[in-house]
Amino acid sequence: MTDPQLTHVDPEGRVRMVDVGAKAVTSRTATAEGVFRTRPDVVRMVAGDELGKADVLATARIAGIGAAKKTSELIPLCHQIPLSSVKVHFDLDPEAGEIHVVSTAKTTGRTGVEMEALTAVSVAGLTLHDMVKAVDPLATMDGVRLAAKTGGKRGDWSRASGAATGGVDDDEVASGSRTGVVLVSSTAAAAGDREDLTGPEIRSWLSERGFGPLEVHVVADADIAGAVAEQVRRSPTVLLTTGGTGVAADDRTPEATAPHLTVELPGVAEAMRARGLDVTPTAALSRGMVGFAGRTLVANLPGSSGGVRDGLAVLGELLEHLLDVHAGAGHDH
Repeated sequence: MTDPQLTHVDPEGRVRMVDVGAKAVTSRTATAEGVFRTRPDVVRMVAGDELGKADVLATARIAGIGAAKKTSELIPLCHQIPLSSVKVHFDLDPEAGEIHVVSTAKTTGRTGVEMEALTAVSVAGLTLHDMVKAVDPLATMDGVRLAAKTGGKRGDWSRASGAATGGVDDDEVASGSRTGVVLVSSTAAAAGDREDLTGPEIRSWLSERGFGPLEVHVVADADIAGAVAEQVRRSPTVLLTTGGTGVAADDRTPEATAPHLTVELPGVAEAMRARGLDVTPTAALSRGMVGFAGRTLVANLPGSSGGVRDGLAVLGELLEHLLDVHAGAGHDH
């Protein structure tokens, strides 16, 4: 079997348009998908047509269909193909603050319609952003990808099955992984005036429990709200913050977290405080919150190394159970 080659590059390394003249004319379909992430209240506004603009979903649908028809004008080496159908569908998940965008394109011809389906999803997502940016400028369109295709030399393929009659590679590296993000709220560490030790400690703790890939971000206290919002929209499995949970004027991590929690877990937060009280009475001053933001478990840990270890000790006893039950597994009635 020969190694896969880039079809848009000739043997001399020059860009070219693929000659499909010798290919068979077959019926072909392609389905693409993506996730538009915003706040739960914004998704409810979209569902209730409360944004004051034209019908948001209808506008995004028309934009996606129109973009699919112009794919060859937007992507330089795409062929002009006769589209027999383009459909754009939206699945709203208010609890998670997400709108799932799916497009299916169909044609009968010598080349596939993957790029048309992907373009439809991308532009539909951009249109959703345009429609909601006045109330949520931090909204994102993530995970645009091919979901399935039929017809052509390589046959049928779907991302769900990971199989294709002709051997299409599925490069969904992060599928099924348990991702983790650590946010360190520290103005001094963000400015380079103090070395942060808590972020790497939390990262190691998550790594030992099989989470990955993992990210650690250090931000100034004044920037924690935007950082939490951005990471919640990315929907990692776990988002752990450290710092900013006390009573100082610039301790704002609980305030940054609260608007995103769809399920609060006050008992877990109290258990973390109680563990710290065995060591120091100042643990009672922590205002850290724990809960789920859609599919993401969020926990606010104190900024001290001791407070982090106390919080992780409590989470270590509950983490797997929390994730399993919230995902709908591992709960016996």
